[in-house]
Amino acid sequence: MNAEVHDLRASEVSIDDARAELERLFSDGRFRVTERQKDMLRYLAERRFKGCDEGVKAYSIALDVLGRPSGFDASTDPIVRIEISRLRSALDAYYQAFGSTGGATIHIPKGMYIAIFPSIPVPHEPDNEVHAGTKPAALVRECDAGLPDMQPPVPDTRRSFKLAGASVAAAVLIGAVASVELFAGHAPITKRPTVYVLMEAAEASMQGEASQTREALMTALTQFTTLTVAKASYSDVRSSDRSGRSYEITIKYYGDTDDRSVWWQIADSTTGDLLKSGLERVDVSGKSPVSIREEMAGELAARFAATRGVINNIEIHGSPDEVLGNVCVLRAEYALDEGGMEQVARSRDCLERSLAAAPSDVDAKALLGRILLALPGSSTDVAARERALELAKAAVSSAPLSDRAYVSLMAAQFAAGRTEAAVRAGNRAVELNPNNGDAAAKLALVLYLAGYKDAGVATARDAGRSMENAPRDAILVLALDAYATGRYSDAALLAEQINCTDFLVSTLRTAALGKLNSPDARERLAEIKSKDPDFERTFPDRVAGWRLQPDIAAELESGLVKAGARIDASAVASIAQR
Repeated sequence: MNAEVHDLRASEVSIDDARAELERLFSDGRFRVTERQKDMLRYLAERRFKGCDEGVKAYSIALDVLGRPSGFDASTDPIVRIEISRLRSALDAYYQAFGSTGGATIHIPKGMYIAIFPSIPVPHEPDNEVHAGTKPAALVRECDAGLPDMQPPVPDTRRSFKLAGASVAAAVLIGAVASVELFAGHAPITKRPTVYVLMEAAEASMQGEASQTREALMTALTQFTTLTVAKASYSDVRSSDRSGRSYEITIKYYGDTDDRSVWWQIADSTTGDLLKSGLERVDVSGKSPVSIREEMAGELAARFAATRGVINNIEIHGSPDEVLGNVCVLRAEYALDEGGMEQVARSRDCLERSLAAAPSDVDAKALLGRILLALPGSSTDVAARERALELAKAAVSSAPLSDRAYVSLMAAQFAAGRTEAAVRAGNRAVELNPNNGDAAAKLALVLYLAGYKDAGVATARDAGRSMENAPRDAILVLALDAYATGRYSDAALLAEQINCTDFLVSTLRTAALGKLNSPDARERLAEIKSKDPDFERTFPDRVAGWRLQPDIAAELESGLVKAGARIDASAVASIAQR
C-alpha cells in the first residue's frame, strides 16, 4: 500500500455513506462520464465494499467490465489506463465545480485501480502512470475473487472502512483542506479540443488526391488557434492522454468531372457518439489541382475550427457555465460579436479568473484585451486601453503565429490611435490564417473606419465569400458603406442581418431608418435609450471610442437627429477629428 492510499484512508467515511455518494453521483446529470466509465467506477467501488484493499488489475477490469477476451494484455492495450484516467478527470471536474454535498467523495489514487472514499475532495495527481500490468507485484496484488459480501462486524453502529490513527487522520485532513481551497478558488479549466482526421477516397483511383487534400487540410487546421491537431493514426485517439475533449473527423472523398466533394462526420472520441455530419463541394472548372485542394481544405478547416465552427459550437454548448479556460475564450468571442454588455461583463470575469489560474494562457490574454476595449467607458479609460495593449503584446510575444493574438493587437493599436500599426497587425493575422474569415472581417472594419474605405469594402467582401455565413464585421462594413453612399434601404437591411446590439450597429440601424423617414426610427431610438439612458449625451464619446471618421460620424448624427435624437453636433465634430 502506497503512502497516498494510506493517508486517504484515514479520512474515509462509512461504507453506507460511500454507497450513498456513489448513487448520488450516478444520478447527477452534471457528472459527465460515459456508461462504460460508470460501470468501471461501480466495479471498483463494489470490490472495495467487499474488502478489497489492494486494488484490482487492469486484466480483471478489461474482462469483467469492458468485455475483452481472455487474451487481453495490458502492456499492449492501454484501454483500461485511458478510461481510468478519464474517470479521474471527470471526478476532479465534478468536485471542483460542485463540491461535496453529502460529506463523502470518491478518489482513485494514482498507481492503483481502487476506489477510496475520503470525506472531502482531494484532487488527483497528474496521471502519467504506466500500465497497471507493468507495476511491481506488491502494488498490483489483486484481491481474492471469492471475497465475502460483508466485512467482519466493527464496533461502530454502522459499517465503516478501517481507519488509521488520529494523528494520521489529522495530517491528511490538513492537506485535504488546502486542496479544497484550491478547488473552491478555481472552476474547471477547459483546454483546446484535440481533433483526429481520417480521409479516404470513395474510389481507389482517387486515394492519392484524397491524401494530398488531407495534408492540405491538416495544414489549414493548424493555422487556427482554436484546437489541437493530432497525428494521423486513429490509434492516437485510444493511446493519447490529452487534457481536453477529443473528436474524430472521418471524411470520404469523391470526385467526378465537374467537381470534388467530401462527406464528413464528427464523433466524440470518448463515447463514439456521432455529433455532426455534412457535405462540402468544390467546382473544379478552370482550376488547377493545387487550387482545388487548397479551396477544399480551407472550407473544411473553417467549417470545423472557426470560432463559430462545428467543434467550437459543441464545446460551448456542451460545457457548464462556470468553466474557465478555452470555453471561456470561445464565449468571449461570441460576446464580442453579439454585442451584449452582460455577456461582455461575464466574459471579463471569466477571463480574469482564467488568467489567475493559468497566467500563461495566450488565448485568454488576447481575448481579455479585446473585452476590455468593448466595455462601457473604455473610450475614455486610459488605463483599460493601456492594459489591453499590454495583454495583446504579451499574447503576440508568447504566440507569434497566433492570428488570435494579432487580431487582439490590431484592436488595441486601433483604440490607441495607432492606425498604421493596427493595419499591420491585422494584415499579419490574415497572413497567418488566410482561411479565418473572422480575422479578415475585423481587418476590413479597421480599414474602413480608418478611412481606407475601398480597401475595407473589398476585404469585407472577400471575408464574406470565404464563409457560409458572412462574418458580423464584414456585414457591418458593407452596411456602413451603403449608408455613407446614400443607399439607406440597403444599409438598414444589412444592419438588420447582424445579430448584435452594440453601439455602432444599433446606431446604424436607427440612423438609416431616420434617413428614410421611417416611423420605426423613433421606436428604435426609444429601444436604445431604454437600454442606455445616456446614449444621446455620451454619443460624442462613443464616436471617439470607435475612431469614426468625421464624415461617417456626421452622417450618423444626422440620421439620429431625424429619428428624434438630441445630440450635440458640435461635440461630435470636435471629438471625431481628434
